[in-house]
Amino acid sequence: MALPRSDRGHALRSFSEGGFATLVSVLLVGAVGSAIAVSLLLGGVSSAKSGIILTQLVQARALATACAESTLQSLHDNLSYSGTIALTLGDGSCSATLIVGAGSLRTITSSGTVGIVVQKMTIQTSALAPSITLSSWQDVGDF
Repeated sequence: MALPRSDRGHALRSFSEGGFATLVSVLLVGAVGSAIAVSLLLGGVSSAKSGIILTQLVQARALATACAESTLQSLHDNLSYSGTIALTLGDGSCSATLIVGAGSLRTITSSGTVGIVVQKMTIQTSALAPSITLSSWQDVGDF
């Protein structure tokens, strides 16, 4: 049975409008899905960078500690020692300087660097004999 001419146009219009709505829905869902995927990828990259920085921070602190302990060993071996120690270990480097104070007071400034990360610390002694006694060991922002 054939539809009258006016009904055929209406049937085609309904079919076309339904297809348009479906197409818009598919495009909208695709855009939202793409936005979610991009944000997850960027979040993963940011997280990976944070992990690298944290690793470098731990390594820089270990290097600063190594130079400080090496300086303490030099002081233990020679109580009149003063000077600077510099070491390169792995991907980083460190340096420590012994500053002589009055009597048994000594201050060691030490820094470790890995990549762009720098860790600094200050160590102070209160006695040198019969053994070295430390009065403080602190991480600092700057000397």
